[in-house]
Amino acid sequence: MEVSYREEGVASAASSLAGRLVADGVPARLAGGDPTLWGEDAEAEAAVRLGWLTLPRSSRELLPELGKLGERARAEGLTNVVLAGMGGSSLAAEVICATADVPLTVLDTTDPGQVRRALTDRLDATIVVVASKSGSTVETDCHLRIYQRLFADAGIEPAGRIVVVTDPGSPLEQLAVDGGHQLVLAMPDVGGRYSALSAYGLVPSALAGADVERLLDDAEDVLPLLSRDTGNPGLDLGAALGGAALAGRDKLLLEDQLSPINGLPDWIEQLVAESTGKRGRGILPVVGADPAQAGDELIVAIESDIGDVRVDGPLGAQFLVWEYATAVAGLLLEIDPFDQPNVAESKENTAALLALPDLPTGAPAFADGPVEVYGAVTAKDLPGVFAELLRAIPDGGYLAIMAYLDRLAAFDAPVPEGADFEQMTDAWMMADPATLRALLAMRTDRPVTFGWGPRLLHSTGQYHKGGPQNGVFLQITGVVTDDVAVPGRPYTLGRLQLAQALGDLGALETRGRPAVRLHLTDRAAGVARLLEAVQEA
Repeated sequence: MEVSYREEGVASAASSLAGRLVADGVPARLAGGDPTLWGEDAEAEAAVRLGWLTLPRSSRELLPELGKLGERARAEGLTNVVLAGMGGSSLAAEVICATADVPLTVLDTTDPGQVRRALTDRLDATIVVVASKSGSTVETDCHLRIYQRLFADAGIEPAGRIVVVTDPGSPLEQLAVDGGHQLVLAMPDVGGRYSALSAYGLVPSALAGADVERLLDDAEDVLPLLSRDTGNPGLDLGAALGGAALAGRDKLLLEDQLSPINGLPDWIEQLVAESTGKRGRGILPVVGADPAQAGDELIVAIESDIGDVRVDGPLGAQFLVWEYATAVAGLLLEIDPFDQPNVAESKENTAALLALPDLPTGAPAFADGPVEVYGAVTAKDLPGVFAELLRAIPDGGYLAIMAYLDRLAAFDAPVPEGADFEQMTDAWMMADPATLRALLAMRTDRPVTFGWGPRLLHSTGQYHKGGPQNGVFLQITGVVTDDVAVPGRPYTLGRLQLAQALGDLGALETRGRPAVRLHLTDRAAGVARLLEAVQEA
């Protein structure tokens, strides 16, 4: 595992900071799990959140159980693995399985269309992993209830089809025991976003067919380096991230086009944004963006020379080194990298909205075809709204697009008969809300991020509210035509999804930053109009 500096300014600042950290004994103290590193206010939280440092070894205790679980699933023909989890309970497994090229369906959404697609996919061969550290995550609770009813209605005993991963003592543990589900308890001293090498990352990955023992081997190979004063990749990367942010380069552009690891930037985004975005400071990860040559960018490349910093190594080692580096960056920024004080804010807003008879959507400022515009805007059409938002981005700021939609729907787009690969790709892009990020990024030199709701609430959502207050926010919601009921709950998935969007929007608006919600009254036509309008802006 190696971290190398490709830019002289980064190298100089990082080397200076690394020397200071070594003088303070940080490498040995961090590797030894010293909770006092981040100060008195953070000590209590850190004392119960450093178990990730030993996971490459302690998680090996899970391997026999995982082997038996996989053998049973294969013997019963359960080849369709579905993971119901949010944030740290889903992102690592998604990267592991994508890199290993084994199929895994990830449900980290409340979008009725995306959930319904999973529900209708090979139920007779489906095994569901329900993962939640707290055991009370609302999205995961909904998925569990829906699958329990679905299995029962199909005459399938849910107990044998649902595997529960949770912390000891959580409500989900008791539910698993009462329901007779296979239960795997995770290490309680590991925070969700640091849990890649724990049961949360390993159970679904092993069931899907990934070689998780190799993953642990690769992580364990780098473990001895993390206590060293020199040749320590975690220290080198953390000094680069923290040093750059202290110097004003707090936008972290992640480049992985040449990497054999698939999707790692999405996991890094959650780790870094939620860990550092607090007390009005932080590091903003930007995924899938081209450099704008702005002075506040730091480009980190995974196994390529396209960047200021290069990080080489297999996936298991990458997980551990990025976790260590994020903890070091938090130390340099003088924040607690293990708490998430603003994540609960949107959850509380959502719960309050769901308790109302009707969701307070308000009246739109205007409609542009299949798109309704909500918010304090002076523009009279969509191109004007986009131009207005771009002008509102302050120096050093960013634009965040937050889409509470079906993130897989683009692949259902109609493709012309006889289309070649390029034409098929064009058709999918023009049906994909994520294309909006690239089109808007072409019109500004400021970073444009894109996140799918509600998964973003468990990642960049902390940065949006706790980090520097220089964001401009564009939220997209859509009409629900085929909703999904949640057994035992007084709301549907569609109502929950909209409440989550409105709750988060309210949390952002209280901070006085520009925020606009675009509601698609026809999802397909609405996406097409968005992409058309941004090109007119």
